[in-house]
Amino acid sequence: MAPKTVQTALMGRSAELGRLLGVLDAAEGGLAGVALVGGDAGIGKTRLVSEVRDLAEERGFTVLAGQCAELGDALPYLPLVDALRGLAELDAPGGDPLAAWPALRRLLPGADPDPAGVATGALAQQQLFGSVLGLLASLAERRPVLVVFEDLHWADRSTRDLLVFLTRMLQRERVALIGTYRTDDLHRRHPLRPVLAELQRLPLVGTIELPPLGDDDLARHLADVDGASRQPVGVTDDVIGQVLERAGGNPFFAEELLTAAATSGGVPGSLSDLLLSRVEALSDQARHVLRVAAVAGHSVDHDMLADAAGLGEVALDDTLREIVSRGLLTAGRNGYAFRHALLQESVYDDLLPGERTRLHGAFARLLAARGAPAAELAHHYQAGHDLPGALRASVEAGRIAAGLGAPAEAHRHLDRALEIWEHVPDAERITGTNAVRIALSSAAAAADAGEYRRAVAQIRRLLPTLGDPLLISEANERLAYYLSDSDLGSGMVEAARAAVDALPPDEPTPLLARALATYARTMFATSDGAVRDLAARALDAARAVGARDAEASALISLAIVEEVTGTIERVVELLDLAAATGSDDLSVHLRATFHTARVRYEHGRLEAAARLAGAGIELAARSGLTWSLYGTDLRFLRFLIQYAAGDWDEAERIAAGFGVRVGTIAAARLSSFALFIEVGRGGDAADERMSWLRPFWRPEEHGGDGLVTYMAGGLAAEQALWRGDPETALRHVTAVTDTLDPFDPGLIRICATALWALAEDAAPDDARERADDLIERARWAAANGPYGPREELGPEGAAWLRRAEAEWHRVRGTAEPRVWREAADAFGFGFVYEEARCRWRLTESLLNAGEREAARAEWSRAVETAERLGAAPLRAALETLGRRAGFTEPSRPPAEAADTDTVAEGGLEALTAREREVLEHVAAGLSNREIGALLYISQKTVSVHVSNILAKLGVASRTQAAAVAHGRRAAAGK
Repeated sequence: MAPKTVQTALMGRSAELGRLLGVLDAAEGGLAGVALVGGDAGIGKTRLVSEVRDLAEERGFTVLAGQCAELGDALPYLPLVDALRGLAELDAPGGDPLAAWPALRRLLPGADPDPAGVATGALAQQQLFGSVLGLLASLAERRPVLVVFEDLHWADRSTRDLLVFLTRMLQRERVALIGTYRTDDLHRRHPLRPVLAELQRLPLVGTIELPPLGDDDLARHLADVDGASRQPVGVTDDVIGQVLERAGGNPFFAEELLTAAATSGGVPGSLSDLLLSRVEALSDQARHVLRVAAVAGHSVDHDMLADAAGLGEVALDDTLREIVSRGLLTAGRNGYAFRHALLQESVYDDLLPGERTRLHGAFARLLAARGAPAAELAHHYQAGHDLPGALRASVEAGRIAAGLGAPAEAHRHLDRALEIWEHVPDAERITGTNAVRIALSSAAAAADAGEYRRAVAQIRRLLPTLGDPLLISEANERLAYYLSDSDLGSGMVEAARAAVDALPPDEPTPLLARALATYARTMFATSDGAVRDLAARALDAARAVGARDAEASALISLAIVEEVTGTIERVVELLDLAAATGSDDLSVHLRATFHTARVRYEHGRLEAAARLAGAGIELAARSGLTWSLYGTDLRFLRFLIQYAAGDWDEAERIAAGFGVRVGTIAAARLSSFALFIEVGRGGDAADERMSWLRPFWRPEEHGGDGLVTYMAGGLAAEQALWRGDPETALRHVTAVTDTLDPFDPGLIRICATALWALAEDAAPDDARERADDLIERARWAAANGPYGPREELGPEGAAWLRRAEAEWHRVRGTAEPRVWREAADAFGFGFVYEEARCRWRLTESLLNAGEREAARAEWSRAVETAERLGAAPLRAALETLGRRAGFTEPSRPPAEAADTDTVAEGGLEALTAREREVLEHVAAGLSNREIGALLYISQKTVSVHVSNILAKLGVASRTQAAAVAHGRRAAAGK
């Protein structure tokens, strides 16, 4: 961690300090927050953040602070390493705070960065990011946490990605994160610019830009720096005026200007002259030591500086004392740091070219002898023009970066190695590899970092240079894989075919198995027959040579095809085999586990699905992959299983981890699943979540997402129906159906919801025509898949089709008890809530058919389920129905049931005259449009009146409100 300096009082920053302390307050209260502090160099960012750090420590925060450096784009996660080093040095009451996070411990100096058996590339990065989030959450359980990353304008790509990840994922943890950056360094193409633009759109983030200090605040600051009076001895008021005018409100500039004026009697003409005038006042030996320190960077270890400077111990101590006394370096526990980064930059820039090259070479040799990180060695070798050393170190740095979960830096190092390869004689002997292998590894790192365009371009440049059929196959297979994972257009099928054609078809090898599996993957959108044939060939080849990863991938591909065209028994068999392969690739293993659990869930085998999902979640947690793609998928699958099985308390506990304040599509997708439980239980939680999700589920808006539209739009429709607003519900479901493919089985549920809305909307003129269209769409989706007729529809899909058929009959007035009984029985595989909703409608149908005792039995079963689940809207609907039918509630004595009637009657008394008019028309079965036409008011005004009526009566739907009105008329007629 960077050494601290003696601090002066903070001047002119009370507003900015207040905002940052507000972030700390929120974190203490359980609401994570991020603040980005920008400003020109020297404006006081570090001073402000240091004040916040001190105050946080006084308030009991755990403070983790790290600093980026100018060579940070070569050293991955430099500020994180800095922060973790400080954490590891703390005397934690629970022992080593990093013991549970091996992915983080590997980052620390002295640890093995490349142990056997660990993930690399994108998977390693997922482990690392998940570990950072887990560590912060663990620390925050004991005390609130403040994380500070300074000088983000120098951050490496992986640190920037980590910052975005944390900002997206932190929600209710007691964590505050502050980052600082120089605004004057952010040129138009600076890599931090798009990151800041993305972060500033997120709900968690606040931006603070430090303006120049006013003259009064700056004068007080200078007086405080002097420590005795408002102006140093020998400095006139005129000089102070010149300093204030020249400094432009910048505290660091002002301090340097004042010091120069006090020591030389004048004010230098430029910033560089100003800073270097302090250096020129040193002795020759001190200037030499300061220049050596500048080559090391912002800070330098004492022993390293001693060796690089070539001075004896006594001479070095005397020289350093001179430098520190002049305020150019500050002394820390193990070394020295420049008082400000601008000073280090000025000293470094003033070095002569030969001097700079020689000093970098000296540092490279000294660091190599000490076993320094390969990335740091590569930086000094390159700057010292030692190309063989730079090549060797760059290749090693790329390999280590991939193992640490920094694929962007791995790509950068390997690309640099390729740039100098031709200029280094005997390069293969020096590196132990060849340029083709480096190019393939560099492309893989680029793809792992999400830079598919770079990966594809690199492979395409490589292919014309290849003559070996094995390398041609491998390069084409990777090209096809990267193209299929990206949106870069055509060419993937041709590349995959070329990968297979380059190999002998009758000689099974791991490469052939992988090439066939990738070929099958590229053909999914073309032909199920081709996919099945290629996957079967891949499976045979993989089993022949024991390639478990390729075997698992081929089995999953076969299972996905069988889902559409085969039987559930065959799908389960294939996925069980995939899960049992014991693939060494954790991502393949988790993928197989997810699909195995998913298929069981979708086919009603909830207990087995829950067991498999739980095992997958435990594996993801042990592997640090909780927040990986399939780690996340497994968690929302477990939520759906608990929701369907009726364990809503557990489902709600899981959903509490699905952030509400979302700012990205990935977070919005996860968040949207929580709406199942929030809409089902009623209350206001769903409203807040939908307000954050709305930008992502409006398909006509930029950034809309199909899954979020399906989830949030469909559940918003259900919420509107519970609130008695079928017209709004119809708008929501129409927006959803417009985004779905005609063969998408999700269309069946949405059509059922739309038919419910039509049935509630008092049969508008075109209701039957619209209902017929909806039921035909649901039937077609049930019978057809993307490749043709569907072999088998799972039990949930079949149940929703039954529900859609029953709602269709309700629109047409032909809903006999049989159709609702079939729907309820179809959900009897374990989907307890949907079964209860169907029994609610079955009760209505039985009452209309005059089967009172059967209706009472179904009603009691539905009430018991609604109460056990805490499904308030359904419980209210059943209560209204029971009151209308004269049923005694099974869980309440008759007197208590009567009290509910009294509440509704009291609500009637609270209605305005206009609301009573509207209620009468609602009870008569008129739609909002028809009521508006009769009363000469707009449809929207009618909707507002209906919402007020429902609230005053304490009911959840138009049907319930109508029942209250009918009950009042019946009572009046007695």
